Amino acid sequence: MRLLLDTTYLLPAIGVSLEGLPRDALIKLIGRGHQVSISDITVFELSAKGGKYITTGALTAERVSRGIRSIVYDERIARIPIHDSSVLIMAFRLKRALSDFIDCLILSSAMSRNEVLVTEDEDIQNLKKRGEFQELLETVNPGFKIQTLMDTL
Repeated sequence: MRLLLDTTYLLPAIGVSLEGLPRDALIKLIGRGHQVSISDITVFELSAKGGKYITTGALTAERVSRGIRSIVYDERIARIPIHDSSVLIMAFRLKRALSDFIDCLILSSAMSRNEVLVTEDEDIQNLKKRGEFQELLETVNPGFKIQTLMDTL
């Protein structure tokens, strides 16, 4: 299955773990034969999150940089550019339903080239219940799904 992962699942690569989520989620998904991709905006998000931890002394710049490089240079992880016209145009349309434009870019990237967006984000998860979002999916990517990690594993 072609999956796009939300930034949350890549945080362990820079040294950030989240309670309730396995640190090896990315490895498990790849190991199960899924084709994994990320939005280019995820690299920015990882950098910004890493920067917060660096300023508090919880992480070193080298640790964050090494983690980001490990993702960017991993040939098993495809990257979807946010400057792609179809991704941008869809993100602008999604902005009506989602207040966070980074989430719009991630969802749009997923919808453009994947079967599933894996995310824990409640705002994105709640879109599944909205009729106008379902109508949009029917025109763009009818088989597309939004799932949590546990639904995917």
